[in-house]
Amino acid sequence: MDVPFLLTKAQMRRIEPYFPLSHGVPRVDDRRILSGIIFVIQGGLRWRDAPAAYGPHKTIYNRFIRWSRMGVFNKIFSALAATSDADDVLMIDATHLKAHRTAASLLKKDLFPDISDAPRAA
Repeated sequence: MDVPFLLTKAQMRRIEPYFPLSHGVPRVDDRRILSGIIFVIQGGLRWRDAPAAYGPHKTIYNRFIRWSRMGVFNKIFSALAATSDADDVLMIDATHLKAHRTAASLLKKDLFPDISDAPRAA
Protein backbone atom coordinates (compact mmCIF):
# COMPACT_ATOMS: atom_id res chain seq x y z
CA MET A 1 0.00 0.00 0.00
CA ASP A 2 1.29 3.44 -0.91
CA VAL A 3 1.82 5.94 1.91
CA PRO A 4 0.39 9.42 1.14
CA PHE A 5 3.04 11.30 3.15
CA LEU A 6 6.36 10.10 4.54
CA LEU A 7 9.11 12.06 6.27
CA THR A 8 12.42 11.95 4.41
CA LYS A 9 15.47 10.22 5.88
CA ALA A 10 17.20 13.61 6.20
CA GLN A 11 14.25 14.98 8.19
CA MET A 12 14.31 11.95 10.46
CA ARG A 13 18.05 12.34 11.09
CA ARG A 14 17.43 15.93 12.28
CA ILE A 15 14.76 14.98 14.80
CA GLU A 16 15.90 11.52 15.97
CA PRO A 17 18.13 12.84 18.77
CA TYR A 18 15.00 14.12 20.55
CA PHE A 19 13.19 10.77 20.60
CA PRO A 20 12.98 9.00 23.96
CA LEU A 21 14.93 5.79 24.34
CA SER A 22 13.11 2.53 23.76
CA HIS A 23 12.77 0.36 26.85
CA GLY A 24 12.63 -3.38 26.24
CA VAL A 25 10.44 -4.09 23.22
CA PRO A 26 11.55 -2.23 20.07
CA ARG A 27 9.13 0.45 18.91
CA VAL A 28 7.16 0.35 15.69
CA ASP A 29 8.92 2.28 12.90
CA ASP A 30 9.23 5.88 14.11
CA ARG A 31 9.29 7.31 10.59
CA ARG A 32 6.00 5.67 9.63
CA ILE A 33 4.24 6.55 12.90
CA LEU A 34 5.40 10.19 12.92
CA SER A 35 4.38 10.57 9.29
CA GLY A 36 0.95 9.22 10.28
CA ILE A 37 0.70 11.72 13.14
CA ILE A 38 1.55 14.59 10.80
CA PHE A 39 -0.89 13.32 8.16
CA VAL A 40 -3.76 13.09 10.66
CA ILE A 41 -3.12 16.49 12.26
CA GLN A 42 -2.49 18.25 8.96
CA GLY A 43 -5.71 16.90 7.47
CA GLY A 44 -7.79 17.42 10.61
CA LEU A 45 -8.76 13.75 10.56
CA ARG A 46 -9.87 11.46 13.33
CA TRP A 47 -7.16 9.04 14.43
CA ARG A 48 -9.15 6.08 13.13
CA ASP A 49 -9.24 7.65 9.67
CA ALA A 50 -5.46 7.40 9.27
CA PRO A 51 -4.53 5.21 6.29
CA ALA A 52 -3.56 1.67 7.25
CA ALA A 53 -0.15 2.18 5.63
CA TYR A 54 0.90 4.21 8.69
CA GLY A 55 0.10 1.35 11.03
CA PRO A 56 -2.68 0.81 13.54
CA HIS A 57 -4.51 4.02 14.39
CA LYS A 58 -4.30 3.18 18.10
CA THR A 59 -0.49 3.05 17.87
CA ILE A 60 -0.39 6.42 16.11
CA TYR A 61 -2.68 7.95 18.75
CA ASN A 62 -0.83 6.42 21.71
CA ARG A 63 2.55 7.60 20.44
CA PHE A 64 1.20 11.13 19.90
CA ILE A 65 -0.32 11.30 23.40
CA ARG A 66 2.69 9.77 25.16
CA TRP A 67 5.27 11.90 23.38
CA SER A 68 3.16 15.05 23.80
CA ARG A 69 3.01 14.51 27.55
CA MET A 70 6.76 13.90 27.65
CA GLY A 71 7.41 17.13 25.74
CA VAL A 72 9.13 15.41 22.81
CA PHE A 73 7.36 17.51 20.18
CA ASN A 74 8.09 20.75 22.06
CA LYS A 75 11.79 19.87 22.13
CA ILE A 76 11.78 19.09 18.41
CA PHE A 77 10.00 22.35 17.53
CA SER A 78 12.28 24.41 19.76
CA ALA A 79 15.41 22.84 18.30
CA LEU A 80 14.26 23.30 14.72
CA ALA A 81 13.28 26.92 15.37
CA ALA A 82 16.63 27.64 17.05
CA THR A 83 18.62 26.31 14.08
CA SER A 84 16.64 28.35 11.58
CA ASP A 85 18.42 31.29 9.94
CA ALA A 86 15.22 32.90 8.73
CA ASP A 87 14.55 36.02 10.80
CA ASP A 88 12.01 37.41 8.38
CA VAL A 89 9.56 34.50 8.54
CA LEU A 90 6.02 35.32 9.57
CA MET A 91 3.85 32.51 10.93
CA ILE A 92 0.10 32.85 10.58
CA ASP A 93 -2.21 30.81 12.76
CA ALA A 94 -5.59 29.93 11.34
CA THR A 95 -7.11 29.08 14.70
CA HIS A 96 -10.57 30.42 15.29
CA LEU A 97 -13.11 30.09 18.06
CA LYS A 98 -16.83 29.96 17.70
CA ALA A 99 -18.55 32.34 20.10
CA HIS A 100 -21.68 31.38 21.94
CA ARG A 101 -24.84 32.99 20.61
CA THR A 102 -25.24 35.10 23.76
CA ALA A 103 -21.72 36.53 23.51
CA ALA A 104 -22.92 39.41 21.32
CA SER A 105 -25.28 40.63 24.02
CA LEU A 106 -22.43 41.11 26.53
CA LEU A 107 -21.50 44.43 24.92
CA LYS A 108 -25.07 45.71 25.14
CA LYS A 109 -25.36 44.80 28.82
CA ASP A 110 -21.93 46.27 29.75
CA LEU A 111 -20.75 42.85 30.92
CA PHE A 112 -17.79 42.72 28.57
CA PRO A 113 -14.62 44.19 30.12
CA ASP A 114 -13.35 47.39 28.55
CA ILE A 115 -9.75 46.74 27.51
CA SER A 116 -9.22 49.63 25.15
CA ASP A 117 -8.70 53.33 25.69
CA ALA A 118 -11.18 54.19 22.97
CA PRO A 119 -14.25 56.16 23.99
CA ARG A 120 -17.44 54.12 24.24
CA ALA A 121 -20.08 54.52 21.57
CA ALA A 122 -23.32 56.06 22.74
